Amino acid sequence: MRSAKDFFRPLAVGAPDPVREVPFRPSRMIHFFDPGNEKMAAKVPSLAPKADVLLGNLEDAVQADRKEAARAGLVRIAKATDFGETQLWTRINSLDSPWALDDLLTLVTEIGHKLDVVMVPKVEDAADIHYVDRLLAQLEAKAGLTRPVLVHAILETATGVANVEEIAGASPRMQGMSLGPADLAASRRMKTTRVGGGHPGYLVRQDPNPEGDELPRATYQQDLWHYTIARMVDACAAYGILPYYGPFGDIRDTTACEDQFRNAFLLGCVGAWSLHPVQIDIAKRVFSPEPADVAWARKVIDAMGDGTGAVMIDGKMQDDATVKQCHVVVELAEALAARDPELAKAYAAAEKE
Repeated sequence: MRSAKDFFRPLAVGAPDPVREVPFRPSRMIHFFDPGNEKMAAKVPSLAPKADVLLGNLEDAVQADRKEAARAGLVRIAKATDFGETQLWTRINSLDSPWALDDLLTLVTEIGHKLDVVMVPKVEDAADIHYVDRLLAQLEAKAGLTRPVLVHAILETATGVANVEEIAGASPRMQGMSLGPADLAASRRMKTTRVGGGHPGYLVRQDPNPEGDELPRATYQQDLWHYTIARMVDACAAYGILPYYGPFGDIRDTTACEDQFRNAFLLGCVGAWSLHPVQIDIAKRVFSPEPADVAWARKVIDAMGDGTGAVMIDGKMQDDATVKQCHVVVELAEALAARDPELAKAYAAAEKE
């Protein structure tokens, strides 16, 4: 067993030092694009100012005979595009595929200086992360990179969910995790063909009327993904990394998409995937605290002074626990406002009301 002191030492001679804390940069939406699709590639420069993260997808949705073209396309796009404050990520092919190794060999050496995060699909245990971790260190040293490329795991199998805590703590390179609902549903033998979201058959029903009347009994649709998201959020919080909701496949149902994103936001996720430009605006809105909530949180923090004791504000009790909740909201709002001038104005206006 390696010494705990070695955890923050580079895994290859000449590789950059691992990060000791995941840098929090706005990532309300991880917008996917196919770098081998010329029409999509042409839109990247215009999408960069709108999205927090742009992700060149090399895995699912890219046919086997187009894998190399997609990889080469991502290299061209990265070299030709000024992303500004927008992060550039990629999703490589799964580690059991014939393409994953070449994905890493090419991307880290060619565009590693521009690549912020590598998303690894179908991660099942810490060993998967250890393999990528060591390989990235070797490639970073070879390319002369001065900062490490971070790793993001997708929970897409029952085994991955069962091992979520060990995955979260597998490496200081871990940036976060996303829920992959479609593959996870197949792995669990769930009886749904939807990509994320709820299902009308997954519900609870109101109890029968005790009076015996044959009145209609109300039903309430439940969230298929509540347990998995909550467990992922706990693992991420415990290890200081960031949790994300994954894809919502019904592009036309923007209302249900917003609901699913908001559920994830309230449970602790910092962002979600966007598969179409319309979902960028949904994610930006949902994963940004409401101005009224930010103003209220600031009011509580100001009233609590040093954060100890308890006070009554507008008939509601506030104590050291609630002030911690308020700090979460305010700190997120400040980080987002630093990048988003319109959001900063909204927060400032709410404080004056």
